[in-house]
Amino acid sequence: MRKLNRAFWQRHPGLIWSNPDAGDSAYLCAALLQPRFDRLLDVALEFGVIRLRQEWRSLLAENTPEVRRARPAVERILRHIEEGFRLAVARN
Repeated sequence: MRKLNRAFWQRHPGLIWSNPDAGDSAYLCAALLQPRFDRLLDVALEFGVIRLRQEWRSLLAENTPEVRRARPAVERILRHIEEGFRLAVARN
């Protein structure tokens, strides 16, 4: 999927500086490989946790050094985001 949500990605400059016209998938992967809670939460709110998990599974299958480096932080962040979403739904 090549779609580009340009307005959203402008809030997160520098993820893909070499190709600003890359598709959403490339931006999602870049965000996962540079894991920051606030950015991944924003991405999850925009694209959904399911989409974020799908992109993460694709990256895990590649098993690159960058993925192995990011894995502990990404797994922890995604668990916290999913738990936060579950708590929010339970409270409503």
